Amino acid sequence: MNTQINLRLPEKMLVSAKKKADREGYGTVQEYIKEVLRTELFETISSKEIKLVRSLITLSEKNKLYGSEKDLFDKLKSNV
Repeated sequence: MNTQINLRLPEKMLVSAKKKADREGYGTVQEYIKEVLRTELFETISSKEIKLVRSLITLSEKNKLYGSEKDLFDKLKSNV
C-alpha cells in the first residue's frame, strides 16, 4: 500500500526538478522525485545507468569482447 505525502519545495528547486525530470524522460516531477529517493535509499541503479549498461552490453557483443550478455554479467560479477 502506498501512502501519499505532501511536499513543499522552494520555487527554484521545483523548477530545477521539473527541468531535470523532462531531460531524463520522466512523465512528472513526482516520478522523478520517487526515483531519486529510491536510488538514494536503496542504492539501486537509475534508469540512466541501466541505459548505459545496456549500451555497454550492445557494444561488447558487437565487438565480441565477452561473447554474450550472460558472459559480460558473469565477468562483471566476478570483479565485484
